[in-house]
Amino acid sequence: MTERDEEEDYSLERHQRPIVYHSEYNVSAFGIEHLHPFDSSKWRRVICYLKDMNLITDSTLVEPNLPTFEELVRVHDRKYLKSVRNPLKAAQIVEIPLVGCLPPCIIENKLLHPLRLQAGGSVLAANLALKYGWAINVGGGFHHASHSDGGGFCFYADITMAICDLFDKKAISQAIVVDLDAHQGNGHARDFADNKNVFVFDVFNPNVYPHDREARQFINKAVHVNGHTTDTSYISELRKQLTQCIEDRERLHPPGFDFIMFNAGTDCLFGDPLGAMNLSPQCIIARDEVVFKLAKSKGIPICMLTSGGYQKDNALLIAKSIENLNSKNLIDLSIN
Repeated sequence: MTERDEEEDYSLERHQRPIVYHSEYNVSAFGIEHLHPFDSSKWRRVICYLKDMNLITDSTLVEPNLPTFEELVRVHDRKYLKSVRNPLKAAQIVEIPLVGCLPPCIIENKLLHPLRLQAGGSVLAANLALKYGWAINVGGGFHHASHSDGGGFCFYADITMAICDLFDKKAISQAIVVDLDAHQGNGHARDFADNKNVFVFDVFNPNVYPHDREARQFINKAVHVNGHTTDTSYISELRKQLTQCIEDRERLHPPGFDFIMFNAGTDCLFGDPLGAMNLSPQCIIARDEVVFKLAKSKGIPICMLTSGGYQKDNALLIAKSIENLNSKNLIDLSIN
């Protein structure tokens, strides 16, 4: 633990809520970003929608700091961190061959910087969740990145970074990763393979990327879904399986989980070109409500990350889900 960690108390100003965002989250590189289905301005548009709904203002938001290299190497291999500055490696991770033609300075400023800042946002949001019961990083959720590799637009293992930061501070003793992105979260599963204090709960479509069969053995509870999964069956199975995992942990390892990292990808939405699932917007809103209700009923702090989602209406869906969480008193965006 560093001296800075010990001095940081993560207290918010009166006008702030635990919503983490920075205007530099968004990726823009001469239009090349549009060659990938990922909406690289999704995060900005989520914030704009929340403002239009009168749920937040600029002063509501909490801005993260950029992680230092030394903070990154707490969970990442040094050689890997240096390799991502290589245009060919970066092109491989973002799956855009043209990126391999960009100079390293553009890779750093236009791609790595925003995503590294989002990773810092996940660490900040995790700490805010412990203090305030909940927090949302409007970004992050890079669940394909691990200690020594990346993929699927994921360079930095922010889920691992955030959870390890809390463990390093001895702020938590047992954590659960609830990964509801349509894709298998192979990065954090690999990172926590030998950590019995981290439970990985992953609901994913096994028929799409990353097809990482080795990493699947490290998932503590895997729930397979696909394009035939209906809204009703999805919500029913999620509620049943997640409740059982949380209650089993309470019984076998009391007092149970003391932190939930919720990877709330919206790529399971009908029409997503990469998730290949058919859930309605109402189902995804209900999904998030299920997870937050369980967290609140069990008194477990929860940190939400926005993760994947490859359609233009994902930003509005995320905003509507946050609006619903607020209306159901599962989060509090009011300023007293």
